[in-house]
Amino acid sequence: MRQTGIVNWARTIVAFFRARPRVTKAVQAVLVLTTIALCGWAVVDQWHKAGPRLAHAKPAYVAAAFVTIAVYYLVFILGWIRMLSAWRINVPYQAALQAEMVSMLAKYLPGGVWTPAARTVALRRSAGVTDTPTVLASILVEAGLSAISGVIVFVVSLAWVRDVDAPLWALIPFAVLLASLLHPKVFRPLARGVLKPFGAENIEPLPFPLTVVLLLFYCGTWLIGGLAVYFFLRSLGSDPGLSSIPFLGGVSAVGAIVAVLAVFLPGGLGAREASMYGLLLAVSSSGPALGVTLLNRLAITVVEVALFATGVVSWPSRKGGAREGRLPSTESD
Repeated sequence: MRQTGIVNWARTIVAFFRARPRVTKAVQAVLVLTTIALCGWAVVDQWHKAGPRLAHAKPAYVAAAFVTIAVYYLVFILGWIRMLSAWRINVPYQAALQAEMVSMLAKYLPGGVWTPAARTVALRRSAGVTDTPTVLASILVEAGLSAISGVIVFVVSLAWVRDVDAPLWALIPFAVLLASLLHPKVFRPLARGVLKPFGAENIEPLPFPLTVVLLLFYCGTWLIGGLAVYFFLRSLGSDPGLSSIPFLGGVSAVGAIVAVLAVFLPGGLGAREASMYGLLLAVSSSGPALGVTLLNRLAITVVEVALFATGVVSWPSRKGGAREGRLPSTESD
């Protein structure tokens, strides 16, 4: 009964905004302005904290870290494009990247729901994709696979990084839970129930071979993130060695997971930094560890804003749009 009430409530909200396009545009404008204001506040706040450390950092390593974070985002989006293609939604790279960056900025709005909502709206406007249930499903699957791969990278890295006060008691069950939700027997009814207010009927899970490939792909993206953290550590005079890059990628993953779970904090501000700082103490002293957490947050926000601005300048037209379809039934269970 309670689930039915939630579904009916969600349907009412969706129908309300569909019937009032002017109200929808006004709400979107307010959300955009609020997001811009919060992003500006985040950049200024992190600059005040990280600025003194930047003054003593080695510019070459700082620049390398910023570039590596940009590469992380530019590569990361390929997984989502492949995922959408499996559901027969073919999206141009530029449109997908722009939608991703919009959603990354939307995370600074407390609540957690704005990230998928922003990406869905952005993809509809830039590429003409109207299959909202499938897009939302792809966002949730992407988040799940990225989190699972991050935990895998972190756990594996502990084989050669000792004395880490790692919350494995929480991370491993969390990854197992996410993996169970992606199982076809769970995914089908779950996707149908959660996305029913948006018109979902039957959304098939990704084929198992593709799921494994994407899992490995996202493991690789966390290694790129670890390389960025490594460059930040080197910029502050700490050298944990190249062998620490998988661990640093895992630390980035844990920080990202904590940031997502801290839904009432803008972009997980504070929660992400605290978790990263505690784990970085295993390979660095307190000074560089604290500096890296601040520089990493500043770099993430600056790169997200820069990629978003670049996309706005060359916003792709909807001519030719995205081709949508459905993935045929795959009995992969």
